[in-house]
Amino acid sequence: MPDNEDGTGSRQAPIALDAMGGDHAPDEIVAGAVHAVRERGLSVVLVGAPRLLHEALTRHDAAAEIPIVRAEEALAMHEGALASLRRPRSSIAVACHLVRRGDASAVVSAGSTAGVVATGRLRLRGLTGVPRPAIAVTLPTLPHPTVLLDAGANAEVKPEMLVQFAQLGVAYAETALDIRRPKVGLLNIGAEAEKGNKTVKRANELLSTAPGIDFAGNIEGHDLLTGAVNVIVADGFTGNIALKTMEGTVRYAFGELRDTISTSRTARFGAFLQRSRIRELHKRLDPEQYGGAVLLGLNGTVVIAHGASKAAGVSAACEVAATLVRQGIVTRISERIAATHRPHRLW
Repeated sequence: MPDNEDGTGSRQAPIALDAMGGDHAPDEIVAGAVHAVRERGLSVVLVGAPRLLHEALTRHDAAAEIPIVRAEEALAMHEGALASLRRPRSSIAVACHLVRRGDASAVVSAGSTAGVVATGRLRLRGLTGVPRPAIAVTLPTLPHPTVLLDAGANAEVKPEMLVQFAQLGVAYAETALDIRRPKVGLLNIGAEAEKGNKTVKRANELLSTAPGIDFAGNIEGHDLLTGAVNVIVADGFTGNIALKTMEGTVRYAFGELRDTISTSRTARFGAFLQRSRIRELHKRLDPEQYGGAVLLGLNGTVVIAHGASKAAGVSAACEVAATLVRQGIVTRISERIAATHRPHRLW
């Protein structure tokens, strides 16, 4: 079945791609859109400045393949949440509006994370029972990826919100990663239940009795890539630091590996013999291969690509978005929240 069709065989609405968001916009965003359409068989609509986008599409001889929706403004990478109010006609706002209106199936943006989160909350609104969305990323653990959330949407949380993040993460792991009864861990400074601040200790208590949650207890930072659990829950401040620490460590390790390989003829020969495994490992640990993060808990599918994404990462993000739409991620999350929701004051 082609990727631009859903499970019923009906044609899926296009992905609304924020062409003005990201460090390399609009050229790399357009190149990613062209790759997604030609190589992945996806349907994409670019949102942004028509003249710039038409020129970029023309360089790929793709002006007739990908439609453009005008957006009068764009959020700069340094702009935060308030910019979503100041720029109601930004490219990310228009992309969200297309989804809300049913003219697009999902939003993909490599723009300012704070701007995307704030605009998504404003334009798409949260699902019933989900006052705060969370950013979920997949970590390259084996044999299955691990879901980490929140990775940056909510710096300060209440214990009940961490329980809700667990519900979002479980729904994502079940739907997107096909993991049955995912194990949930709470990121903390120690494995013991009494460790951590008041928020984490109370969240541990709540998670232990939360319906539909297979809680494995606290996990520490060195467990992030061990595959000890399937879903790791944290506040957005802690989760974002953990994620960026891992990304920096991977870059450092491969930099050291390159330097080591170049030190002698013997080392270069050994690397040549292992080149396929080294290439495979690099691909598995490359954030662009995963297509970015997913903003869970909204009335629409939103994928946030890495700000430094180039064409390959943008194309992968479009693939993630299209797959989640086919899998019905919004409906699955809504059903889980409805089935397990206990009224709490979360804000």
